[in-house]
Amino acid sequence: MKKYFIYFSVALLAAVSFSACQKDVLSENSVIKVEVAPQNDFDRWLVDNYVNPYNIDFKYRFEMNESDLNYYTVPAGYEESIVMAHLVKYLCVDTYDEVAGIDFTRAYFPKMFFLIGEWEYRNNGTFILGTAEGGKKILLSGINYIYSVLEMGPDALNYYYIKTIHHEFTHILNQTKNYPTDFAQITGSGYVADSWSESPFNEEYLQNGFISAYSQHSDGEDFAEMLSIYVTNPQEYWDAQLKAAGTAAAASISAKLDIVRDYMKTSWSIDIDQLRSTVLRRQSDVANGKIDLEDITIK
Repeated sequence: MKKYFIYFSVALLAAVSFSACQKDVLSENSVIKVEVAPQNDFDRWLVDNYVNPYNIDFKYRFEMNESDLNYYTVPAGYEESIVMAHLVKYLCVDTYDEVAGIDFTRAYFPKMFFLIGEWEYRNNGTFILGTAEGGKKILLSGINYIYSVLEMGPDALNYYYIKTIHHEFTHILNQTKNYPTDFAQITGSGYVADSWSESPFNEEYLQNGFISAYSQHSDGEDFAEMLSIYVTNPQEYWDAQLKAAGTAAAASISAKLDIVRDYMKTSWSIDIDQLRSTVLRRQSDVANGKIDLEDITIK
């Protein structure tokens, strides 16, 4: 009886509402009020450093519509977001300005960054550092760990954040101009999709011709890993990886790097060695405290 009463009440309410709608004139003013946070010093700094010069929307306030509801997460901290905004600007946006020109950055760099405080954990023991969507948006997760990561040094900063941005930007470039199909054929039988995080794939990737375990996911991820790892690490690191891979596997990695190098040069007029040199120099500036990562005064 109770269930019937509820349905009846809803039906009756619908009938009354329908009748009322037929007689009443709706107001032009919406009763729904959308809360808009007042602009603060950081917002004004973002307008001056992201919006005005690049038309980039750097979102640090949590927005449900920008989030992936398949994961539990938390908002990015205010102070942590300021630090990340400086890092993205100095190590990525300004880097491409210097190497490829501001017109390139304005045309191709993603038009939105969205920050969340926690990593996006998956049920296979891995977690998502970032994603790129439709060539327009980059999600960066784990922002609330930025101070701890900075204390760990440039390698950790690269691993958790900066390499991720270069990786996701590579996807955006690939979506605009695809890379040669020859790339996928070099280690074509070695791609294992989501099994890359499982043994033995997460242990023997170098010997299988891949620069990282995640490179084994697909040729698209392999390409992005090749470029992002190359430009965020010194030559000594790359040489050590090739040595650990062994002669045959190293030849496969080098062959893929040649395609990456040629693609970036012919498609985008970017020398990846110059790009790496610029990234490493700017990383050194950050590590040596030459950049104030908390200053939001407008110059």
